[in-house]
Amino acid sequence: MPTPSMEDYIEQIYNLMESKGYARVSDIAEVLEVHPSSVTKMVQKLDKDEYLNYEKYRGFILTSKGKKLGERLVFRHELLEDFLKIIGVDSDKIYEDVEGIEHHLSWNSIDRIGDLVEFFKSDTQRVEDLRQVIRQNK
Repeated sequence: MPTPSMEDYIEQIYNLMESKGYARVSDIAEVLEVHPSSVTKMVQKLDKDEYLNYEKYRGFILTSKGKKLGERLVFRHELLEDFLKIIGVDSDKIYEDVEGIEHHLSWNSIDRIGDLVEFFKSDTQRVEDLRQVIRQNK
């Protein structure tokens, strides 16, 4: 099982590769606000654990195992953002809150939150009803 830190790296590498077609150490360091040497160490660890293939001075690519996990991590992140929006969390707090909770929930909990998000998205009146209750309780 990857650590929360490994998950953060895989998620960002996946996002960069999807948006730019590549991920460089400097890009990852900038996004995660860490030193490039820390990125290099983690890339080596992810290579050892077969989440990516790394060649010194040549770069790296995600393995199928890394891509699959990256997709799942991005899904988890987006799902939690959707959930927090639905329940009325202030938009300026959502990213930070997701970063704070995403590694502390089981995949079973994520699946149940996914069910709840789908329940609310299937009928926009449900979302409006929930927001009405939230406004009344403020």
